[in-house]
Amino acid sequence: MKLYLDTSVLVAYYCPEPMSRLVQELLVESVKPALSYLTEVELYSAVAGKVRSEEISGVDGNRILAKFSSHMDMNLFKVLPIEYHHWRLARGWIGLFSTSLRTLDALHLAVASAEECELITADKSLWQSANILGVAVRFIDGE
Repeated sequence: MKLYLDTSVLVAYYCPEPMSRLVQELLVESVKPALSYLTEVELYSAVAGKVRSEEISGVDGNRILAKFSSHMDMNLFKVLPIEYHHWRLARGWIGLFSTSLRTLDALHLAVASAEECELITADKSLWQSANILGVAVRFIDGE
């Protein structure tokens, strides 16, 4: 089954975090994991937040984003477009009122599900929602 990386996993891959080693081991074993351009924007936002909070330096932030851009240019990831049917699926799941899904997480989940990928996440709330909805998911725990 193809892997779809949510932003929490991608951030741990590129930024030093407690679960970084686990994520790196997982990605070394996988062939061209999938993500969406939404993940790219969220990664930039997460890195910018780490720079603003002085968790990492601006130089390190630029280095991280350059490495990610290089990996995108080298086609190391399969980029899945977010299409209308993904939006509808995400909207429908949110409208069930049975999960704590937030908008962007619902879109990640919808893309992973519709494209028959296993969602890889370090977000406990997203993992719980995926389980409730019957979507293939793997939780990476850095603790």
